[in-house]
Amino acid sequence: MAVNRADVTKAETPRADVDARPGPFIVLEGPDGAGKSVQARLLSEHLRARGLIVTETREPGGTPLGEQIRHILLDPADVPRGPVADALLFNAARSQLVADVILPALAHGETVVLDRYATSSMAYQGYGSGVDRTMLGVIAELSTRGL
Repeated sequence: MAVNRADVTKAETPRADVDARPGPFIVLEGPDGAGKSVQARLLSEHLRARGLIVTETREPGGTPLGEQIRHILLDPADVPRGPVADALLFNAARSQLVADVILPALAHGETVVLDRYATSSMAYQGYGSGVDRTMLGVIAELSTRGL
């Protein structure tokens, strides 16, 4: 499955200074329908206009595996699953995104703008669905490599 350019966008100009310090990591969190995706796009456009290299992505998604998991999570016709399964699926997608997109971009000094991150799992699966929050924290630490 190909990743849609709208799902992961980078500036077209490559960086010459690959030994730059790690770039900023900006996460937009909030409830469904709050406008996070629109704000992430607008922020990314603003930062690019100021000359920054920006990697813009989303959760779940942002990688081929993440997009497949996103389809499973958001498909209303999908099989029923519990909140622990949801938490593990979200974190599986997150782990791949961190490894394949976020950490490499930050290592090259790029700014990463992300629509949702680990706080969403804590809110939805932890506080909303009752999954043990300590366990969610451990899973998030593993899937994000501490980021």
